[in-house]
Amino acid sequence: MRSLRARLVVLCVICVLLVGAAVGYLINARNNQQRARAAAPPVARTSLAGVLSVPHIVFRNTNPRTRYGMVAAVPLTDPSGPRALTDTECDRVYAAARKVLCLSSDAGVVTTYAAHVLTEQMATLQALPLTGVPSRARLSPDGTLAATTSFIAGDSYAGGSFSTRTVISQVGGSKVGDLEDFTLVHDGQRILPTDRNYWGVTFAPDDNTFFATVKFSGQTWLVRGNIAQHRVVTLHKDAECPSLSPDGKFVVYKQRGSLPVGQWRLVGYDVATGKVTPLAEKRTVDDQVEWLDSSRVIYGIPRGGAQAATDDVWEVPADGSGIPKLLIPDAWSPAVVR
Repeated sequence: MRSLRARLVVLCVICVLLVGAAVGYLINARNNQQRARAAAPPVARTSLAGVLSVPHIVFRNTNPRTRYGMVAAVPLTDPSGPRALTDTECDRVYAAARKVLCLSSDAGVVTTYAAHVLTEQMATLQALPLTGVPSRARLSPDGTLAATTSFIAGDSYAGGSFSTRTVISQVGGSKVGDLEDFTLVHDGQRILPTDRNYWGVTFAPDDNTFFATVKFSGQTWLVRGNIAQHRVVTLHKDAECPSLSPDGKFVVYKQRGSLPVGQWRLVGYDVATGKVTPLAEKRTVDDQVEWLDSSRVIYGIPRGGAQAATDDVWEVPADGSGIPKLLIPDAWSPAVVR
């Protein structure tokens, strides 16, 4: 009996210590966030109408002192200057053809998820299906197609095990399809692996061709898709989160190679030749890049330490030359609108 009581006492002490450690961690994290918020300078602001009247970049604002998480925009000619801020909060945002695709989550008693196509003035045009944690969002160049990716099990591409749901929808219309229902062709053969997962769609201008990532048997592949045929074909292994260049000749994606789990290197892929070229950005990038123009891509990188919740948007040439440059501080999930 004494032995049982002693064990219970030890168990209670361990529980108290664990709870105390958890509370201490949460308090320390909150204090770090408060210090980061207090240290961050507020961003300069400008009118939304003025920014929307010229070529611009839409993004998620990550300045901790000024409307964190809200959709924002800056002129393409002054990306680090004053920004227009909205009252619309998104976890992931993309814009094209004067439309905005917003993926969001509401962490209530039961967390809910939503995807909406909006006008640039943030008026709702259409609700889209979203079944899990927001991950990737893309509109076709003319704004007629939308692709959403969410995690339905697991919460990060960095983990060894996760499950995604990627859906293509017509803007103003109906669902085109879940990519898991498309025919998958690998090495000239139709296959149906039970562990297949798709994510990271990027559209060609023809509103039929797209590129994406599929993972099966522990390997990721770049795939080319055909919406009319409901078919995807594998092109190149070790590819995640592709982004097609405006001329359709190149794809930039993140590649793991020999890096540890949770780390990637940006590379460029020549669609015609299959040649792969590492970009000059040597830091790990867990993002689906956007093309700033025909020769440069932009992407988000989080800061470290107490500023881990703040991201910045960087740019780098897509041909492997040059060096990375800071483009928009306090920003994430950029999309260029001309």
